[in-house]
Amino acid sequence: MERAEALPARRSAAGRFAMRVLILGAGFGGLELSARLSDALGDEADVTLIDRADGFVFGFSKLDVMFGRTTAEAVRHSYRDLTKPGVRFVRTTIRAIDPVHRRVSTDAGTFDGDVLVVALGADLDPGATPGLVEAGHEFYTVPGAFAIRDVLEAFDGGRVIVGVTSTPFKCPPAPSETALMLHDYLEARGLREKSEIALVMPLGAPIPPSPEASESLLGRFAARGISWHPDRLVRSLEPNLAVCADGTEMPFDLFLGVPVHRAPAVVRDSGMCVDGWIPVDPLTLETAYEGVYAVGDVTSVGTPKAGVFAEGQASVVASRILRAGGGETYGGTGICFIEFGNDEIGRVEVTFRRGERPTGRFDDASSLYREDKSQFGAVRVRRWFG
Repeated sequence: MERAEALPARRSAAGRFAMRVLILGAGFGGLELSARLSDALGDEADVTLIDRADGFVFGFSKLDVMFGRTTAEAVRHSYRDLTKPGVRFVRTTIRAIDPVHRRVSTDAGTFDGDVLVVALGADLDPGATPGLVEAGHEFYTVPGAFAIRDVLEAFDGGRVIVGVTSTPFKCPPAPSETALMLHDYLEARGLREKSEIALVMPLGAPIPPSPEASESLLGRFAARGISWHPDRLVRSLEPNLAVCADGTEMPFDLFLGVPVHRAPAVVRDSGMCVDGWIPVDPLTLETAYEGVYAVGDVTSVGTPKAGVFAEGQASVVASRILRAGGGETYGGTGICFIEFGNDEIGRVEVTFRRGERPTGRFDDASSLYREDKSQFGAVRVRRWFG
C-alpha cells in the first residue's frame, strides 16, 4: 500500500504551530477534537471541520423530542454558532476520501491536511430491513425520531414492539430507555392498560458489561409489565407482524425499530474498512495509513458505538497531535446516563480494554441525576461551540 509521509507537529519560523488538521464529521468525536486543539492552540490552530449537516443533536435529546418533553428546535445546536479560534467549519458533502494523501473531495472542493481524522460515525439504513420503512418506524436518525412524536400523538393504544434489527448498534441502553419512557408516556395519556410493550434485543442482558444496571432495568421492566425478549433480532416486518431471526413471529400495532448500521459509503469506498468498519490501534486510534486517525462509531475499536466513547478517543488523538505522536493512550472508559422512567436516571461507567473482560459500575436510578445529565450536555455545548 502506498503511503504518504506523515508530517510531525512543527513550528513555523515565527514559532507558530503549523500543522493542518482535517476532521471529517462534526459529532461527538469531531467536535471534541476540534475544541481541544482550539483550546490548546487558539488562533494558531489550523483545523478544518467538515460535515453535511447544519447542526448537532445529542442522542438523548431525540428521545426527549419523541416523547414530547421538548421541541426539535430546542435541541438542535447550529454549526453556524461554532466560534472556536482556529477552527473553520465547512458544511458540505464528502464525495471521496484518499487516506494515502490525506485528501478529501467534496461538493465544496478538495481539502487536505497533514493529519486526517475520520469521525463520520455510522450511517443508518432503515431500507436494509425488509418492511421496516413500510410497516414500522425507526427512532435512531434525527428525522426519524422527531417524526415519531406525531406518530405517538396519533396512537390510541395497542401492541408496541421496540426492536433491534442488526448488530452492532449505537447506544445499547437506548432501546431500554425507549421502552420505559413509552410506558410513562402511555400511562400519562391513559392508554397503558390497553397497550402492551415488548422489547426485542440481540443481547443477553440490557447492558452486558454491567450486571447491576441490567438487573435494575429488568426489575423495572417486570414492574411495568414490559415483556423482555433477549438474544432475539428482528429480521423483517410484514403489516402488523415482526419476523425474528429465530423464526419467531410477533404481532404489533406500532413498531419502533433500531435500523441497520453501516460505515458511510464514502468510507467503505475509501479502502479503509475491514469487515465493514475502520480498524484502528486500540490505544492510539491510528489507522493503517500514516497520519490518519479514526474515532467513534466508524471504527472497530472494540467499545460500544456511543458518543461518550468517541469523545474519549478524540481526546487521545488531540493529545497525540499536539505531542507529535506521543501523549495519551485510550483507556476504553465511558459514562452513560440511562433513563429509567418516572423521572429517574441511572448512571453507568463501563470500561472496554483489549484482552480484558468488559467491566461496569452502576449508580442506581434517582431523580438526583437529572441535573447531572442536563449539565453533561450544557458543558459540552459550551466547550465545543465556544
